[in-house]
Amino acid sequence: MSPAALLNTFDRKEQITLAVGIIGTVVTAILQAVQVNSLIVFVAAAITMAALAGAVGDSTDQLGSRLGPGATGVLQSALGNLPELFIAIFALQAGLVTVVQAALVGSILGNSLLVLGLAFLIGGLKHGTQRFGKTQSRMIAMLIMLAVAALAIPTLATRPGQPDAPHAEELSVICAVVLLIVFAASIPFSLSGGPGASSEGVSTEKHWPMPLTLIVLAGAGIAAAFVSDWFVAALKPTIEAAHISEGFAGLVIVAIAGNAVENVVGVQMAARNEMDLAISVILNSSLQVAVALTPALVLISLFLAGHLLLVLPVLLLAALGLAAVLAALIVYDGESTWLEGLALIGLYVIIAASFWWG
Repeated sequence: MSPAALLNTFDRKEQITLAVGIIGTVVTAILQAVQVNSLIVFVAAAITMAALAGAVGDSTDQLGSRLGPGATGVLQSALGNLPELFIAIFALQAGLVTVVQAALVGSILGNSLLVLGLAFLIGGLKHGTQRFGKTQSRMIAMLIMLAVAALAIPTLATRPGQPDAPHAEELSVICAVVLLIVFAASIPFSLSGGPGASSEGVSTEKHWPMPLTLIVLAGAGIAAAFVSDWFVAALKPTIEAAHISEGFAGLVIVAIAGNAVENVVGVQMAARNEMDLAISVILNSSLQVAVALTPALVLISLFLAGHLLLVLPVLLLAALGLAAVLAALIVYDGESTWLEGLALIGLYVIIAASFWWG
């Protein structure tokens, strides 16, 4: 295949995403090698990570378009969070447990509040009251509430003076295993296109050749592993130089960097009044982090320098619980308005501001 024909295989958005991912990886590698200011490396790595996440998502959609919407949901669950997984592993190895905890919660909050709020706000201003399927949104909301409970119980049970206080790690592992079992049980629903399928109605205007799809997926995944390492290496000096807390860095900056491209897609779907797809993309992103990525990292961290526990600071837990409840109340009736979107965004801003100082 000639270079021109290869280029025409991708649409303009895909071309830009791949170009930013490739160029960004090379530039970040050079900046890291010559040891420039850590803030510059951090910004370059963050932009590159967002592009690589988009490339992983595009190639996953291409695979799913051949297998059906349900299978696409399973693929997205397994592969869509690769960049976040790599960032978390390297951060845990570096001992940045607080950043990882905040980033995981930040991913859930960012999708359930900020991105869902933007989707409702933009879609509502453009189309008025919008409607979407109730069954899937209620199922996702229920599973997210389960994940919140799996965080709340270890946090409360291991407070100082409680009988479970010395057993935070064991209780976290038990909760992680339960969440992964529930996630595995949801896969048949995804394969049948029922509740839990994360790409209902997925379509792609151009089909990539299968070898090209696999090459892009593998290349983006490998590049994401390297860039994640550089991103984490620059993270701690950047936090110190910018005088921001580890909690804010994880909750807002790291979380948004790992989800930026995926989030844009959900808002675009709402602007086109394709609300079933918008809700599916946005809420399933939160769901995958809550019931798959987080418990998987708890188990993986047992072999790393920093151990991730499902024991959160009280403010982080309260923020997550309030966000889950508000999002569930809003999506439960299968309708959305711009005012509901503004309310979700408002809560996100309040939570983010509360973590600015610590």
